[in-house]
Amino acid sequence: MNEHHQLLRETVDRLFADHLSREVMEAAEQGEWPAALWKALEENGLTQPLLDDEASWEDTRVIVEAAGAHSAPVPLAETILAGWLLGSAGIQVPEGPLSIAYGAGLRLDGPRGDRRLVGRAQRVPWGRGAGFLAVAADTEDGPALALVEASAVAAEPGVNLAREPRDTLHFERAAVVASAPLALPAPEEGVALYGALMRSLQLVGGLEHLLEESVRFAGERVQFGRPIGKFQAIQHMLAVLGGEAAAAGAAARSACRAADRGDALFEIAVAKLRSGEAAGRGAQIAHQVHGAIGFTYEHALHFATRRLWSWRAECGSESYWAERLGRFVTERGAEALWSDLTTRG
Repeated sequence: MNEHHQLLRETVDRLFADHLSREVMEAAEQGEWPAALWKALEENGLTQPLLDDEASWEDTRVIVEAAGAHSAPVPLAETILAGWLLGSAGIQVPEGPLSIAYGAGLRLDGPRGDRRLVGRAQRVPWGRGAGFLAVAADTEDGPALALVEASAVAAEPGVNLAREPRDTLHFERAAVVASAPLALPAPEEGVALYGALMRSLQLVGGLEHLLEESVRFAGERVQFGRPIGKFQAIQHMLAVLGGEAAAAGAAARSACRAADRGDALFEIAVAKLRSGEAAGRGAQIAHQVHGAIGFTYEHALHFATRRLWSWRAECGSESYWAERLGRFVTERGAEALWSDLTTRG
């Protein structure tokens, strides 16, 4: 991490530390919007870093990883990605929290200037809490991106394991604020791909937090007259956790560099696959190190581990991205395999 990214990370960490308390986390899980936190994120220009001409996915990585490390109960990743998609399509990006919806069956009907959105999208992050939605849908002319007010859409409330909103949205000829051709391939190739990148970054941040907290706890928890971190078995588990976090972080950094180059399918597939595997193993180790107390609601460990278990399944599981990665490799042929393994990233 260079000096610029180090300074940015310190700034974002400080902001989250100032605005995220246990009370705020628990209230968010009960459906209360953390308005002060979101206001601070907007005022510090952290909700739309990709709209700056000089910004990069590497800068965004620092912000989203920090959000993951702090288990931030706001749609920061979704807002950043939705803003980037809208801006790339030439659509004015509205203020406030945003989310993204896509899925088979979503379509735009009607002439330009009076288009209506029809279909259903499942498990939309913060679907009922966002001000606007960036919706990838089909048209007669190909994939398009539509901006829709969330208040104009019927929502079935739902949550993931971390009690983050994951709603089913029904678009019953919903009015479209603006629309444009999607500046990416089909939704599964573009929107879902970069959604997977965002989840990878959040997973990396969460793993960093688990490692830090597990090392701290192992140094403080005394058993048989000495800290448990002095026992070889615990040291081995912490070393494995550190290796998992490092591997996931390296894959995510490579994916962000590839995203800045504009050719990132291989790297994002690797990042989501590797960070998902690391999240499963890392959460297991963290709970083993913390013992029984780590499984209680009174201890804060679950805020991170429940998110890791949720995020790893979203925007494609490990098996999904392993299959996509396998198809990518076979389509390119045996001659390209060695260079893909040794020169990409």
